[in-house]
Amino acid sequence: MVPHAAAKRLSKFDTKTFLSTIDGGRKIAAFPKKQTIFAQGDSSDAVFYIQKGKVKLTVVSEIGKEATIGILNEGDFFGEGCLTGQPLRMCSATAMTDCSVMRIDKKSMMEVLHREHAFSDMFVAYLLTRNIRYEEDLVDQLFNSSEKRLARILLLLAHFGKEGKPETVIPKMSQETLAEMIGTTRSRVSFFMNRFRKLGFVEYDAGDDLQVHSSLLNIVLHE
Repeated sequence: MVPHAAAKRLSKFDTKTFLSTIDGGRKIAAFPKKQTIFAQGDSSDAVFYIQKGKVKLTVVSEIGKEATIGILNEGDFFGEGCLTGQPLRMCSATAMTDCSVMRIDKKSMMEVLHREHAFSDMFVAYLLTRNIRYEEDLVDQLFNSSEKRLARILLLLAHFGKEGKPETVIPKMSQETLAEMIGTTRSRVSFFMNRFRKLGFVEYDAGDDLQVHSSLLNIVLHE
């Protein structure tokens, strides 16, 4: 039988509270836009959780070529490779907007995963959902045109298809970054973005955020 004190402690655990409060192994830090959170090759000793803002993950090859492998949003985790024994960071994480990020050291993360079933269920569900997204990205890369890939990534960045109301306005990112994400050239991205704007699917001006309309789905759904 579980002691009364232990049962009371377990019943009071709340995932949202855990991910929003500071404790022994948890710290919250603010990162202004474009600041590095961690760099490729750094020691991998903590998991991070985005409380607010957007984070870009990039990798650099031995010859210096950079690629964007992910754009993360509020409620996303990153840096979880440390939980599987990864000694060094395999990518860099940079704030795309002003961010509030929680750092959970490896020991604290492992303890809560083993101790709190609600938290471990949520974390596993998150990882499975992200794995599905990676599989969809691979299929998209193999079988869809670069125009359709661009439309899909813009819709994903605007949270179309997720629970809640889409964020139709997303931070402006360089066309080089978009080209890296979909595997094409900057000139092709520029061509498609101009086409999307003329068709009324997106709105943007130099230096401004990008507004994505649901009509962009026509590009993704069109065969």
